[in-house]
Amino acid sequence: MGVEIERKYLVNKVRWEQSGKGRRRFYRQGYILSDPIKTVRVRLSDTEAFLTIKGQTIGAIRLEYEYSIPKEEAKELLDNFCSSIIAKYRYEVQYGDKLWEVDEFLEDNEGLMVAEIELVNEQETFPLPDWVEREVTDEPKYYNANLAVHPYKSWKD
Repeated sequence: MGVEIERKYLVNKVRWEQSGKGRRRFYRQGYILSDPIKTVRVRLSDTEAFLTIKGQTIGAIRLEYEYSIPKEEAKELLDNFCSSIIAKYRYEVQYGDKLWEVDEFLEDNEGLMVAEIELVNEQETFPLPDWVEREVTDEPKYYNANLAVHPYKSWKD
């Protein structure tokens, strides 16, 4: 059984711009199914593609199953089966002994930046980079699946 333990944080853009950002990759991801109990996602980058099935989030934990798929099939799924799509740049930043993934959202979610960190257990402690603003793990509006249907521009003010 695949389990994901992940915490999410808003990013302070001014401090982020002053940091070493790490490698950037463009992602386009869409949702074949998205409800509070489960999501089925297709993700495509320049170099790889995945089909991901995620269960309901409870705290910072949820079931997750991810499978590599051919890039052409991912493009076809995005174009023909996904009712909602988001685009973003993702940066990978090593901080301490943890890999942080920082998403800079584009299009209708432009202006939003969210950092994610995967943990070994829910009680694990770790240092926060200075560009982390506040935790939003328990705020569903920051979940990618929700941003695809209720974009940041519609509620940010």
